[in-house]
Amino acid sequence: MHKILLILLAVISLYGCMMGPNYQRPAVETPQTWRFEDKEAKDVANTAWWEQFGDPVLNELILTALRENKDIKIAAAKVEQFAGQYGTTRAALFPQVSADGTYGRQRASALTGPTPLEGTGISPTFNSSQLVLNAAWEIDLWGKLRRATEAARADLLGTEDARRAVILTLVASVASTYIDLRDLDKQLEISKQTAQSREVSYNLFKLRFSGGVISELELNQVKSEYEQALSTIPQFEKSIAQTENSLSTLLGRNPGPIARGKKIEQLTLPTVPAGLPSDILRNRPDILQAEQNLIAANANIGVAKALYFPAISLTGLFGWASNDLSDLFKGPAKTWSWAVPASVPIFTAGSIAGQVKSAEAIQQQALISYQQSIQTAFREVDDALIDKKKSREQIEAQVRQVEALRNYARIARLRYDNGYTSYIEVLDAERSLFNAELSYTQTQGVLFLSLVNLYKSMGGGWVVTAEGLTKKIVQGTSTEAQAPLQK
Repeated sequence: MHKILLILLAVISLYGCMMGPNYQRPAVETPQTWRFEDKEAKDVANTAWWEQFGDPVLNELILTALRENKDIKIAAAKVEQFAGQYGTTRAALFPQVSADGTYGRQRASALTGPTPLEGTGISPTFNSSQLVLNAAWEIDLWGKLRRATEAARADLLGTEDARRAVILTLVASVASTYIDLRDLDKQLEISKQTAQSREVSYNLFKLRFSGGVISELELNQVKSEYEQALSTIPQFEKSIAQTENSLSTLLGRNPGPIARGKKIEQLTLPTVPAGLPSDILRNRPDILQAEQNLIAANANIGVAKALYFPAISLTGLFGWASNDLSDLFKGPAKTWSWAVPASVPIFTAGSIAGQVKSAEAIQQQALISYQQSIQTAFREVDDALIDKKKSREQIEAQVRQVEALRNYARIARLRYDNGYTSYIEVLDAERSLFNAELSYTQTQGVLFLSLVNLYKSMGGGWVVTAEGLTKKIVQGTSTEAQAPLQK
């Protein structure tokens, strides 16, 4: 009879009804194409794109960040935390068995109780020993435990996707900060060269002023431009030091200098990655995480609704108890019991209804967040494509502008030296050239950053590649990277 009851309860538990809605991926309105497609785009979204810059120093910085960055270590620890929580939640689906044992010696009062032991010849001192096995199993008739396990699994998978999102952001941030650093280095170089050139002119004009060739007005005009060039040097030096500190933090280091590789004009522009808008749903870790959050919230509705129904458990005890340890495992010492406790909510003053309402509201929040994350991804990709296209057009125009201003400055200098114009024309030409060279260098950086942002916004298999590098670095082995967690 007992075995039949156990089998019946097991079958009911496995095939009982599940409260709450089953998850179905929401329909998403996906654009067919990007607004600004690139005809030269190639299928390179799954490669280690940062290597396309052709700078070994940048490659090493990214590897260092994957090994030492604190955010990645925190994210990895969170995955372990949620893996433990998933194991704990899933364990409730199975019987819980424990063992208790005691052995002791005690003395009772011989003068108390209904029949005092005084004068009976019975010793008030005695031993006691006990060994029992306890078992308890909640029968999951309404799917509460299965829904809770479903939610815990989704939380675990979402945390894994969150870790990949950290990797995605980290690699892009290291590459972007390094490009900013090399951009600032180039602008500092231009400022120093301009200051040196203007210093030569200023010293020459001081000699001319001493000889009475030029007026004090012209001398001060030259000095003003020289000092203006000097004032930009500490500005760029400050920005460089602060950018180095930011990059050091990404590398998991204390603030300090950063090694340099190729100059910004020597870097190779990465290839534009090809991809359809629908690929974003599979490639972006933040979207995958948002969907897992939605799955967990959806399952928690079932957990809350199951509270309306009876909770049925199966408990049992089997063991031995004896006053004498030597008699503990003899037949008369055997003890056992079993029971099927059940609890039914009758009046909760709206407590369960409140939990259901709360779970449904959380599910709606997760749904809207999922939809919002998709729209944000589409916008970021389109923004990056626009940025790349327009920055390239801008830099082509700036190349022509810089060349024209160099000719303008050369001709203005010749005209001044031959007495055809005042030095104001020379100052205007050199000032315009200096500003144009700085703007051109800045746009170079913007163009590189647009490609970095494009790879970041599209996601792709390169995140798994970087994840594999992280695992290899942490494990200190050359084995193949572990496959991503199956969903």
